[in-house]
Amino acid sequence: MWPIVKMTKREKVRFILEKLEELYPDPPVPLHHKDPYTLLIAVILSAQCTDARVNQITPLLFAKADNPYDMIKLTEEEIREIIKPVGLSPMKAHGIYHLSHILIDKYNGEVPKSFEALEALPSVGHKTASVVMSTAFGVPAFPVDTHIHRMLSRWGISDGTTVTKSENDAKKAFPKSKWNKLHLQIIYYAREYSPARGWDITRDIITQALMASKKK
Repeated sequence: MWPIVKMTKREKVRFILEKLEELYPDPPVPLHHKDPYTLLIAVILSAQCTDARVNQITPLLFAKADNPYDMIKLTEEEIREIIKPVGLSPMKAHGIYHLSHILIDKYNGEVPKSFEALEALPSVGHKTASVVMSTAFGVPAFPVDTHIHRMLSRWGISDGTTVTKSENDAKKAFPKSKWNKLHLQIIYYAREYSPARGWDITRDIITQALMASKKK
């Protein structure tokens, strides 16, 4: 248990960063991939699905097509059948097939390195683009998933009204140099210590300390 002291916002941020670094000094990327294209596909498949389930399905898909040129040799129906266990398969298969065509036609089969170009692709929203930009290309970004959205609210970094506001508040609160690693650290922390269901505040060491500070 930490001593209960009133923290300024700056001290709160430093405390969060220090504890996360202590717990997760080298957080791995949850989705298995080998290059920007396979990462892009994996992130698309992860919409409303667990990373664990996606990691079970991507080897089956990538065994048949791990690049856009091989992907368009499959039909949408063939893609859909492979990815059916991750859910939303008709929409995801349609997006994967058509974005693969676009990558070939416009980008020589490569994944573009800009938010604007990525977000113009089928099935690619801002969060997916942020994951690809940060993980594949090392561009500072702060992808906000359900875990990060929850933690930013519990920690008082954002009010939890919208994902967009959570992202903007996080970017204001945390140093830009920390964003890419930090968003992974928060995901792992949320899963292990601060789940949406069955939340036990006595195990949620960061939130507990911050709440105690607030009450002081």
